[in-house]
Amino acid sequence: MSMAEIKTPASGPSGQPERKRGWLSRIAPGVRKIAKRESPENLWEKCPATGEMIYRPDLEASLWVTPAGHPMRIGPDLRFAYTFDDGVHEEIEAPTSLDDPLHFTDQKSYKDRLAAARKSTGEPDAMAIAYGKVGGVPAVVLVQDFAFMGGSLGVAAGETFLKAAEEAVRRDAPLVIFTASGGARMQEGTLSLMQMARTTIAIQTLKAAGLPYVVVLTDPTTGGVLASYAMLGDVHIAEPSATIGFAGRRVIEETIRETLPQGFQTAEFLVERGMVDRVVTRKDLPQVLGSILGTLMMGRSRKAA
Repeated sequence: MSMAEIKTPASGPSGQPERKRGWLSRIAPGVRKIAKRESPENLWEKCPATGEMIYRPDLEASLWVTPAGHPMRIGPDLRFAYTFDDGVHEEIEAPTSLDDPLHFTDQKSYKDRLAAARKSTGEPDAMAIAYGKVGGVPAVVLVQDFAFMGGSLGVAAGETFLKAAEEAVRRDAPLVIFTASGGARMQEGTLSLMQMARTTIAIQTLKAAGLPYVVVLTDPTTGGVLASYAMLGDVHIAEPSATIGFAGRRVIEETIRETLPQGFQTAEFLVERGMVDRVVTRKDLPQVLGSILGTLMMGRSRKAA
């Protein structure tokens, strides 16, 4: 075969070989293929209550509450933005504590679990503190993040709770906590259980200073957290359909050998029985909290924060 018989690809305007056009570009020249990087990710979220797929921008506009009225779990950043007036707040650094005091390992080391949780949430541990105005009332707000190892209560979370109580006393401001936890952190053993007593004592310092302590129970609030600071508030509010209880339904049924009533351990069930004062939708929480804090702080001369 001679060199003249060898076919070469046609060249484009740049002098480079012209790429063969796909079928879509041949029948519709104005249509271009969208590169993968141009396609936004996570456009849809699944409702945990109904399984419905929901358009993410719609969820963001509704404060992450599904069309069925189910409040989805959110972290400290969104919680602070939704709670404080115009989202304006000052974040307070949480104290540091020793990682993995018991050198605990199960299927993987506790240090690896902490590293993974910190990478996925961007938070040092399960609690975050901020200070700002809620309904015009200066307040310290503490948020428990279920995304960080199930919001479990360990030494770091206990230290953060104490820090929040100290800041509230120092600033002469009420303390509001949004709870979300599966209970004590098993990787810290007895040290995690000690935080139940420590946080209870911290609440007593608030009461001694005459400062309100308001609890907002979110989904889920269970175990040792419910058995300590989550049920020691002056007022208890809950988000709709939040699971609130000490032990799981199956464990209780097997222990007492009885079938529990429908809706057992939901916020609505507990309101009917006096364990929760009121169920409040997420969009109404700032107004309700502001009204409660304003009433509880009425007539109190405030220090400079």
